[in-house]
Amino acid sequence: MLWFTVWTVLVLATLGGAFLLGRRLWRSAVALGRELSRAAEVAAQLADRVDELQAAAGTRETGPTLFADRDLLRVRLAEVRAGAAGRKVEREERRAATRLRWRAYWT
Repeated sequence: MLWFTVWTVLVLATLGGAFLLGRRLWRSAVALGRELSRAAEVAAQLADRVDELQAAAGTRETGPTLFADRDLLRVRLAEVRAGAAGRKVEREERRAATRLRWRAYWT
C-alpha cells in the first residue's frame, strides 16, 4: 500500500510539472509569435521609409561624361569639392571636441 501511494504521488507530481512546463512553453511560443508579428510590421514600415527616402533622394547621373559640357562638369566638381570641404570641417570640429573631452578626462 505504501508503494502505491509513493508511485501515485510521483506520477501526479510529474504530471503537474509537465503541465506547468507545457503552459510556460505555450505562453513563450505565443509571446514569440506576437514579437515576430510586431517585427514584421516594423520591417514593413522600415521598407516603406527606405523607399520614400530613395525616391526623395532621386537618382544621380553617373554615366560617361566624355562629351559633356565642361562648364557643367566644372560646376559639379566645385559642388562636390565644397561638400567635401564642409564635411572635413565638421569632422575636424568633432575630433577637436573629442580631444578636449578626453584631455579633461585624463588630466
